[in-house]
This record gives sequence, C-alpha cells and structure tokens, in this order.
Amino acid sequence: MSNFVLVENGIVVQSDRSGAQPEGFIEADDAVCPGFLFDGQIFTAPPIEPVIPDRVSARQFKLQLLNAGLLTEVENWIAAQGPAVQIAYENSGSFVRADPTMQAGFAALDFTGAQVDAFFVAAAGL
Repeated sequence: MSNFVLVENGIVVQSDRSGAQPEGFIEADDAVCPGFLFDGQIFTAPPIEPVIPDRVSARQFKLQLLNAGLLTEVENWIAAQGPAVQIAYENSGSFVRADPTMQAGFAALDFTGAQVDAFFVAAAGL
C-alpha cells in the first residue's frame, strides 16, 4: 500500500495510506510519518531532542566537572560556602538540577540555562 504525505513548511504534517493519492499529498516511503523533514527531494527523520535529566549521580556530576575543566573552580567555590553546602557537596548521592544551591553554583560560573542543560545531558552519559 502506498504512503502519501502532506508537507507544510518542510515538515510532514499528515500521512494517508488509504490507497488513493489525496490532492496536495506526495508519495513517500512507508517509514515516513508526521514530523519527518522534507527538503523538496529527501525525507529525513526529525532530530531527536535530548532528554534533560533533572538529576545525576554524584559520580556523574563530579566526573563531568572534571571533563569540563571545572572541578577545581567549583571545589574552590564550595570551600567558600557555608558548612551546609560543603556537607551537601561531599555527601550527596545525587545532584538535582533545580536545587537552589545548584542554581547558585551555575550562576557563579555564568552558565546559561542551555549550558546547564548540556552539562546535565553530558553528565548523564557518564
């Protein structure tokens, strides 16, 4: 059975497998479905958006700090904070992105929201 798709602004928005080609639709491979991109010649699957984790393990977090060259800077910042922050950093099993202290630490590094997202995605992969 044929697969006909409707493309709007370079994106497949509808597919029809009823057999007859609806007006305005073009024929496509069976795998093509809404969300696919079309450049006028080739259909491509949409990019997969990374899932931004809301937390990572302490191991992942600290290894990502090391990989990003930030471990010393962050540990110096932690040392300048109060005992509660120091204890939390040393003894936490996980680091939560939305935690106020976490947000303050990233703000001290001048990280944008996108940079924090990228940091957590990278850390989750470790």
